[in-house]
Amino acid sequence: MKKSRPGAEVYMRFLQLAEAIRGLPTLPPLDPLEERILQLVARATQQQARLSVRDMMAKDELGAPATIHGRLKSMREKGWIVLAETEDARRKQIELTKAALQHMAKLSQCMEQATRG
Repeated sequence: MKKSRPGAEVYMRFLQLAEAIRGLPTLPPLDPLEERILQLVARATQQQARLSVRDMMAKDELGAPATIHGRLKSMREKGWIVLAETEDARRKQIELTKAALQHMAKLSQCMEQATRG
């Protein structure tokens, strides 16, 4: 059997560890589009930027506004995001829930563990 390169081994260990935490009773799984939306919200959170529902629906690469709106609703129902009020009552800001942040922290631990081997 061919030996994997070290970088590939670390990534494969990470995938294995990440799959194990997905089996834990936490948040319901996301579909691929919801995963992409979660990444965008997480990146905005990290950059301390505001991301509104309107901003998200303007992202053509995610699909039609109705599709995006449906996914945001699904993600709220699954407990991944909340819509927070802003100074403009017509505009809602998308924020990660505490459970979503905890899930990301667990994934971070998986990455650290994978690199330690």
